[in-house]
Amino acid sequence: MRSDLIYNSLRPVRNRYLLCQLISKATRKFHKPNTRIQDTMNDVLVRVGQADEQEAVIHVSNERVAEPQRRAA
Repeated sequence: MRSDLIYNSLRPVRNRYLLCQLISKATRKFHKPNTRIQDTMNDVLVRVGQADEQEAVIHVSNERVAEPQRRAA
């Protein structure tokens, strides 16, 4: 059941709000067309639940993806 998946996912990510944000963003990234979004969400919950540490789930990259360009006024 999904409730079991959610409780397993709370082990590495203790903050429920952060878990909700993480699962929603990951579901959007991992979702494939012509598949059920419920299955994608369950897959993401399983992946998060299997993580050993919070750092394995949440990784903030310090590198810049794009440089902002300034324009003259």
